Amino acid sequence: MSTLKLSILLFLCALVSACAEFAPFEDRRREPGTEYVYVGASKLGQPAICYNPLFYSKEEIKERADALCKSHQKNTHAEFVDVDYFTCRLFVPSKAYYKCVVDK
Repeated sequence: MSTLKLSILLFLCALVSACAEFAPFEDRRREPGTEYVYVGASKLGQPAICYNPLFYSKEEIKERADALCKSHQKNTHAEFVDVDYFTCRLFVPSKAYYKCVVDK
């Protein structure tokens, strides 16, 4: 393999890995200038979390959803609703939907 081809390959790998984030995150974005401050699938009381199922278990994602529910309202926990595949980023393809319910 020539030096030029190897350099191009390494550059492309670095470019892709620099944009890759495997950590789960809440699908919620601020959209200035719109009627609604936040856009995305996640809403107060209904967190939606993007994650990669190869690196994170459903239990870890539920813990993150529980923390989001508790940050919005005390004495609540997350209850799983649904999951979508290939609706988030390339390296974080799954999106889990939860709803916050009051602790009994």
